[in-house]
This record gives sequence, structure tokens and C-alpha cells, in this order.
Amino acid sequence: MSETGLPTCLVFSGHDPTGGAGIQADIETLSSMRVHAATLITALTVQDTANAYMVEPVSASLLLHQARILLRDLKPAAVKIGLVPDIATVKAIHSIISDMDDVPIVLDPIVRAGGGGHLQEEQARDEMQSLLFPLATIITPNQDEARIFASNADTPEACAMSLLESGCDYVLMTGGDADSHTVTNRLYGNNRCLETFSWPRLHQQYHGSGCTLAAAIAGLLSHGHEPLSAVREAQQYTWNCLDNAFETGTGQLNPDRFFWTGTKS
Repeated sequence: MSETGLPTCLVFSGHDPTGGAGIQADIETLSSMRVHAATLITALTVQDTANAYMVEPVSASLLLHQARILLRDLKPAAVKIGLVPDIATVKAIHSIISDMDDVPIVLDPIVRAGGGGHLQEEQARDEMQSLLFPLATIITPNQDEARIFASNADTPEACAMSLLESGCDYVLMTGGDADSHTVTNRLYGNNRCLETFSWPRLHQQYHGSGCTLAAAIAGLLSHGHEPLSAVREAQQYTWNCLDNAFETGTGQLNPDRFFWTGTKS
């Protein structure tokens, strides 16, 4: 923690020009939680509020150079990993974080945009599961993402067990993409389901909901929360962001990550 009393979270994420997801969602969420975001951009994208159309990875050598200089100067209290577009970026992030034994790491395994557009090269998925999942404290897949990474599993629970076998400590499997009247999220760890959370389903589509949740967990971990506490509080925060979402374009709504200020007109 810095002399100002604000912990720093190191963030790897893509840039979303709409400002709804990616690095801006992470910065807004962490700022809302009084956490300073030190940011490393993994990719530039072409997006609108409906979908993603193009991803251009940032040079892995540039990412490594940025990180090495940055980490000489500051010590992060947590790490949040979002979009990892290709194998070179996976390897670069692995090199950067592999020695951070005492720092909690939250990984949001982004594969596709909310509108269905692909954000990650297929070849990068196995590499990410092999190199980054074992370093993660918590990974936060939705059910579709969990099935992609655990393709041999036939139930959500089997997917979670398969993901835990990859080496992460916890799997928070979210149910926003399921067809149900409520949203059910389940936290898995120690080879079992630790807790089930149910939330009223909000009947809109939201841009950056997964980024918000993962960043909120990382923010709370930055303040020293235990993982279960961080997961519980981050879900409540995210639900409130979505419940107060606002329109910026013609597609998905933008979560209001500063809903608590009460300044909405």
C-alpha cells in the first residue's frame, strides 16, 4: 500500500473504445473501491456497444518492457487479468507474474464479447489454461467460457472441477449467460462447491459486466479481504452497477460503476 493509503492493483486488459468494458471498466471499478489501477494494455479493439469486430494485440516485447520498468517502481497488492488475445501475450504475462507468490491474482478468461465476437485466438486458450490458470487465485468464467475450457465435462459442476484441476485456487462460475429466472453464481474450491449465490435477473444486456465483477474482486483483495468475502461483496457491487446501468449507444447498456455517488439525473 502506498503512503496515501491506496493499494495498487496491476491490471492487464484490452482497450474498448466504447468505454464500457476492458481497461476503462477496470479503472472505474477499482477507483470506485479506492484502489489505484496500474494498467498494461494487452490489445486494441474495434468495438461498439453491440459487439467486437477486430482485435490487435499489443507487442509482447512492449508489454514486458512496460511491466519490468513499472514493477521496479511499485508493488501491486493484487493483479487483475482480462483480455489475453494471443499466445505471445499469455507468455509475456506468465513471465511478469510468475514470481508474485504473495499477490492474489484474479483472471477473467475472456473468449468472446457479449455480442458473440471473438476476442481471443483459439490457439491461446490451451496456453492460458496451462500457464496462467495455475497462478490464479480466482478465475471468473461464465458457463459458456467454462465449457470451452473444460470441453470434456458434461455438467457445470464437472467443468468447475476440471478448471480447479488446472491449478487455480477458486472458480467463480457465473450464470448470467444461462436461461433462468434468476442468476445463479457458484464458487468452487477445495474440490467442491463452497457457496451458491442467487441474484434477481435484470432483463437487459450489459457491456462489461464480467470485467466489473473480476475487477471488483481484485479491488477487494487489494484491500486485504479474504477470497470468499471479496467474492460476496463484489457480486453485490456488480449487481448494483447493472441495476443502475445507462445507455450510451444503441447496443448493450453501460454499468454505472459510480452508482453510489447518487448523481444520476
